[in-house]
Amino acid sequence: MKYALSGIILLLYFMPLASFCQESTAVTTTDRIINLPSKFFSRIQGKTADLDKQLTEQTERYLAKMAKREERLRKRLYKVDSTAARNLFANSSQQYAALAQKLKTDTGSRTQSISGEYQPYTDSLRGLLNFLQLSGSTGPATASTALSPKMPSPLQSSISQLQALQAKMQDADQVKAYIQQRKQEIGQYISQHASLAGILGKQYQGMNQDLFYYSQTVRQYKELLNSPDQLEQKALSLLNQLPAFQSFMKNNSQLAGLFNLPANYGSPQGLAGLQTRDQVNDLIQGQVAAGGAGGAAALQSNLQSAESQLDGFKDKLSKLGQGSGDIDMPDFKPNDQKTKTFWKRLEYGTNFQTTRNNAYFPTVTDLGLSVGYRLGNSNVVGVGASYKIGWGNGIRHIALSSNGIGLRSFLDIKIKGSFYLSGGAEYNYETPFSSYQQLKQWQYWTRSGLLGVTKIVSVKSRVFKKTKLQLLWDFLSYSQIPKTQAIIFRLGYNF
Repeated sequence: MKYALSGIILLLYFMPLASFCQESTAVTTTDRIINLPSKFFSRIQGKTADLDKQLTEQTERYLAKMAKREERLRKRLYKVDSTAARNLFANSSQQYAALAQKLKTDTGSRTQSISGEYQPYTDSLRGLLNFLQLSGSTGPATASTALSPKMPSPLQSSISQLQALQAKMQDADQVKAYIQQRKQEIGQYISQHASLAGILGKQYQGMNQDLFYYSQTVRQYKELLNSPDQLEQKALSLLNQLPAFQSFMKNNSQLAGLFNLPANYGSPQGLAGLQTRDQVNDLIQGQVAAGGAGGAAALQSNLQSAESQLDGFKDKLSKLGQGSGDIDMPDFKPNDQKTKTFWKRLEYGTNFQTTRNNAYFPTVTDLGLSVGYRLGNSNVVGVGASYKIGWGNGIRHIALSSNGIGLRSFLDIKIKGSFYLSGGAEYNYETPFSSYQQLKQWQYWTRSGLLGVTKIVSVKSRVFKKTKLQLLWDFLSYSQIPKTQAIIFRLGYNF
């Protein structure tokens, strides 16, 4: 209890409270936990609740989509082989309904075993919350201690929400395992009846793609959960310095359960009978000496080669399954944008160009803003707007003016490397205006049809991510009166 009290004091130092400074030094540990600021726990609760909601919605949509695919497969197969259709798709819809119902009602439990891929930060966060909860409990400090009614509401909510999210993660893994099983069963049947490949092939291919994209979506949610912010990192860093917290994690963390660490791990008694580092070194030196004069060099070369191969395997595993154990080789070219939300697929940019307008305002600068939506890995469609600034009639007559506005649409299609084929349609109001009412005069708007090439250069900046160099041809400029500039050069930035 002494060490637990020290941990709470460190946290209170990191997140000071004015009310705590007025309390006496005789307050209990429970009182100190109750007085912890809610910002820390609210941030954890908000993050886990948001991921819980997104994962639940995505999984429900995925289950509904897969149930419809299997129903289409069943109907098509029923027309040619009713017996096989009944056998292959028996109770399929009930299974999908059961998985969806479990996902809605599963809130986790204190004694629930955590399975699946090990996530270090999630394990540490779970241990942190349980440690704080047990430190403020009036009962014995065990992992099975129930939530104390004296615990602060934010702490209780954070623990409950994290348990629910971890349960949903496991439910998602069960969904993937079931779909994988169904995919194998249907695929095996199709392979045995090649004549049905044309009838069932399209829906089965869609099933493969849906499973791949859903697996990638779940992977992204796990990575978001396993990415602590600065406040959470600081709290964990402070608690990791406490022997009491270290001891608690050795006995109650998921990692301890995976390796079945003994209670006296780290003590001389716990290490009894194990080889020391010196003994291991002596054993290696003896083996190297047996290899003669070139033994050490050969060992070093083999170790470097093995390390290089291991790095290559890790890189391939990371690309295929993002380091997870549910790798499924796609038989199609994946679109990495399909697993992102609508807002994540948007990219914002700015650009400018200088053009000659007419005899009265010969030099105009267009300052544009754009928002693009990524259709796939290499195609972007979007809209934008520009504001035209007039600079006057020459160096002796510089005068800023509102020289018009523009409305834009564009499409960028990747050709090769960093080069894109760009096209777009624009409407430009190229007459000085002083009020919004003037913009309603549609006879002053001109049309532009653009076609050209875009070169994208990556930049290392906290604000801008890419530089866009565009050379465009306005093929409608020749029909304008007066004729507008046909060749346009734009410089832009994406952020």
